[in-house]
Amino acid sequence: MKLRASTLAEVHTDVEVPTYDRAAVTTGIVHFGVGGFHRAHQAMYVDRLLERGEASDWGICGVGVLPHDRKMKEVMAEQDCLYTLALKHADGTWETRVIGSIVEYLFAPEDPEAVIEKMASEAVKIVSLTITEGGYNFSTTTGEFDENNPAIVADLADGAVPATTFGLVVEALARRKDRGMKPFTIMSCDNIEGNGHIAKSTFLAFARLKDSELADWIESEATFPNSMVDRITPVTTPEVMQELSDRYGIEDAWPVAAEPFTQWALEDSFTLGRPPFEDVGVQVVDDVTPYELMKLRLLNASHQALAYFGYLSGYRLVHEVCQDSLFSEFLLAYMDNEATPTLQPVPGIDLTEYKRTLIERFSNPEIRDTVARLCAESSDRIPKWLLPVIRKNLETGGEIARSTAVVASWARYAEAVDESGEPIEIVDQLKDSLIPIAQSQRENPTAFIANRAVFGDLIDNERFVAEYTKQLTSLQENGARATLESLTSTH
Repeated sequence: MKLRASTLAEVHTDVEVPTYDRAAVTTGIVHFGVGGFHRAHQAMYVDRLLERGEASDWGICGVGVLPHDRKMKEVMAEQDCLYTLALKHADGTWETRVIGSIVEYLFAPEDPEAVIEKMASEAVKIVSLTITEGGYNFSTTTGEFDENNPAIVADLADGAVPATTFGLVVEALARRKDRGMKPFTIMSCDNIEGNGHIAKSTFLAFARLKDSELADWIESEATFPNSMVDRITPVTTPEVMQELSDRYGIEDAWPVAAEPFTQWALEDSFTLGRPPFEDVGVQVVDDVTPYELMKLRLLNASHQALAYFGYLSGYRLVHEVCQDSLFSEFLLAYMDNEATPTLQPVPGIDLTEYKRTLIERFSNPEIRDTVARLCAESSDRIPKWLLPVIRKNLETGGEIARSTAVVASWARYAEAVDESGEPIEIVDQLKDSLIPIAQSQRENPTAFIANRAVFGDLIDNERFVAEYTKQLTSLQENGARATLESLTSTH
């Protein structure tokens, strides 16, 4: 049975379907970056509200900006924007629901004007984003917006038709200003510390390059709430699609499988109101900082901690790494001794329980998250998630051995050859520069961390350099597992 609006009544009884009238749902949110995570998280929360009879004017219009988003456009068109979300429990059971909160989808490369006018319309009050850490076009070391990016330069040219997220959003804001309307809220849902602050600084930087008066208006009138988002959502595989068909007879061209756990802490700062997210489990708070530091430095940094060591040790699936007691002990020791001391008190959260739950989540064999996924785009992730832990502990005299070993494991992984001599496919926007640097480090052990564009001034810190060099040498001479064993026994 092909999934679409006309077949909802035929869906297997074990699968929940929307009981609300989707035809009565109007768009109040425009979302850029409709991938697996958005569909397992924000769109799921809106669907929950709609199912409760709330938020009928907060439906989602998805937007694709990149060429590869064409596939999502085609699937959304074919399936009336419906898709299946399967929550996979560790015991093999699935909690499955068809999600109906995305009510339209626009593909910007084909019709940028439609995207701009949708955002400029009175009904739209929030523009939300999951455009990845790299999508904000800023330097992780300086924080500066990259105005020399060719796509940005093209969007700022006189008479240019906007093609980037920045160009489309700022043009819509310009039209709202010209029409005497209030600006929409820009709500980042990406894994960046201070994601609302980053969104504000980058969109304002683009706007200022375009029109300083417009930038002033956005700065004074618009809001950019910070948020912390959490749900492990692996890339959808053909196996997921096949199992969905086998279990329920549903033919879905792009379902989403995710873990049961979900969390969203959201700063209550909205220009034109928001859905009642707190009614469906969102923590709507005055200050997201403690929650985001907890998540980025415990969950996200721990993903990096297991990724390179795990890959070099021969593991390819995340749950296999975490079911190995050497790795789970290493992760808990990193979280307890290095990450936790850098955190603020987190209201309503038992950190000991949170860390124990993380290991359980990582160990869920049903998720089948790949180590390679966690190893991707490291030059975006390590500086945002792990290096702040090292910097804080260098300031306070805290422990750095484990977090520095993770940096060394990335450097060893970036040599693009594993411990058996097999090639590693490096997925990173900076791979063309990182791989040659990594491959030179057997002669020059500090070559990798001397890259100030990634590591800033850490190369100038003698304590960090000494620890890094020690761990890298161990990785090269003894291998990943022996290096972890040494770390576990001596710290």
